[in-house]
Amino acid sequence: MDTNTAYNLALDYLYSFVDYSLKKSSELAKADFNLERMRALMTLLGNPEQKYPILHVAGTKGKGSTSALMASALTAAGYKSGLYTSPHLQDYVERIQIDGQPISHDQLVGLVEQVKPHVAAVPKLTTFEITTAIGLLYFAEQNVDAAVIEVGLGGRLDATNVVMPRVSVITSLSYDHMAVLGNTLTLIAGEKAGIIKPGIPVVSSPQKDEARLVLERVAQERHALLTLVGREVSFATGEHSLDGQTLKVGSRKGAIGKRQGVDKRQESVILRLPLLGRHQIVNAATAYTALKASGLKISDKDIAEGFAKVKWPCRFEIVRKEPPVILDSAHNEDSFEKLAQTLEDYFPHGRVLLIFGSSEDKDVAAMLSALKGQLNLVLATKAVHPRAIEPEKIVETATSLGIRSEAAAPVEFALERALELAAVSGEIVLSAGSMFVTAEVKTAWEKLSNIK
Repeated sequence: MDTNTAYNLALDYLYSFVDYSLKKSSELAKADFNLERMRALMTLLGNPEQKYPILHVAGTKGKGSTSALMASALTAAGYKSGLYTSPHLQDYVERIQIDGQPISHDQLVGLVEQVKPHVAAVPKLTTFEITTAIGLLYFAEQNVDAAVIEVGLGGRLDATNVVMPRVSVITSLSYDHMAVLGNTLTLIAGEKAGIIKPGIPVVSSPQKDEARLVLERVAQERHALLTLVGREVSFATGEHSLDGQTLKVGSRKGAIGKRQGVDKRQESVILRLPLLGRHQIVNAATAYTALKASGLKISDKDIAEGFAKVKWPCRFEIVRKEPPVILDSAHNEDSFEKLAQTLEDYFPHGRVLLIFGSSEDKDVAAMLSALKGQLNLVLATKAVHPRAIEPEKIVETATSLGIRSEAAAPVEFALERALELAAVSGEIVLSAGSMFVTAEVKTAWEKLSNIK
């Protein structure tokens, strides 16, 4: 059997299980999340997750970027570093990487065959649970020196929460997946705080007071030393251009991951990022702090090198500068507010042609409202995804907000339409609203670029 056929059969096998990422919010709310299935499977596989140090990352926004920054820094420091994230953009294997390289199709096929007998012994496993187990097993078999593991959904009952990390990391918390996690920041923070382990250091991005109080309480209950970025660790933005930005991170000597001592000397480092937006400054400060709190040997020079080389596509990714074409993964109100700020910082007078699609459980009105002052036209489209909302409903919402819009499906047509309009107006072409939509825009853009 050729590799491509075997790979597609392996994906068919994985998708034959319950995949909650494809479920509507009403079904998701009834999901049976628990860790017993995952623990049973990991035991059958020999507990591979116990064979290397892990940095565990939860959060509503920024957890992917923070994870990618940490993994890149570990690679720069000479560690063979694993990175497990979700969802993927264009190819399933993107979820499981070592030193920036995804697992090969052949290797994934082999691991699927390897886990099948064990999966058969544990009833009701899900696609994400099996994929997580494969990722953790792959890292052990490849003898990684450390791995960064991103939570899929929530934290407390997420499949990744079988790990015992060197540090637990919680990035910016906001409203998302409320059907599962709760409709207040207190409830959401409680679920995310579920990754905090007894006695294990925890690092948090700056949080709204409601969320911060929950993290502080849980950390105290579990005797886990909490380092809050913006409090124990300071950060400041530096210069920025379309090619990147700098930040300064500072802390009292020995303050990260340890009890506060009497030494008041400040230590600081200048870091450069190719990732754009003020929110990435926060993610970088969080990643830096987490690396230091992990206890792994890594220097500021290693971190600076790794951060400068990080690749994390579709996060305000400018694939063309003139007229601009930008791919972004913002998909809730908070991330759209950050997107609006980033547009203001980098294109202060730009008008936007927005290619927009969303999942049916998202607050479309809130997302579009955040960008309203910068929008010229919304091209409402739909990804090939069972949770995708119909373009006509997006148009209806946009019209009610006084925003010009038109339906443009499929996604490939929406991109062609946006590029046609931008060729005349010089306006910014921006894709956002759903990672699935932006992934399809990226694929269509690459196809068009190759043709040209």
